[in-house]
Amino acid sequence: MPPSSSHFDDAGNARMVDITDKAITVRTAVAEVSVRMQPETLQQVRERSLKKGDVLAVARLAAISGSKLTSTLIPLCHAIPIEAVAVDFQFEDSATLVCRSTVKTTARTGVEMEAMTACSVAALTVYDMCKSIDRGIEIDGLKLLHKSGGKSGDFDRDMREESR
Repeated sequence: MPPSSSHFDDAGNARMVDITDKAITVRTAVAEVSVRMQPETLQQVRERSLKKGDVLAVARLAAISGSKLTSTLIPLCHAIPIEAVAVDFQFEDSATLVCRSTVKTTARTGVEMEAMTACSVAALTVYDMCKSIDRGIEIDGLKLLHKSGGKSGDFDRDMREESR
């Protein structure tokens, strides 16, 4: 393994990165994912008329829980205090639901993985709650939109990438 790969030691063994010398700073990450489904399915989600209940309320709670469990799901992620999670949904068009999560902490490492896990879990929850009426649901485009805090500085997804 190349020495620049911090998740591996000199012998190529996986390891958790040592962050003890990193500064504690406010860190924020924003992620997004799209869930595409039949327009009739999305209409039921919007109207909260599915027999299983309010899909977005359940997906929001699942996303928050998922963000807090990231270090148990991703082997080399640090367990860090999650101090704020916001999950928003937008109806992009008649067949697309967009989930966006914002995660914040004051820690030695960032919350990018926690924000992306939140979106992933929200999208999977939407699928789970809607699969009885629409098995063709697609989850697409999971991505980090923004990250701030820490030594590496800020990241904002270049809007030119969005037009690809």
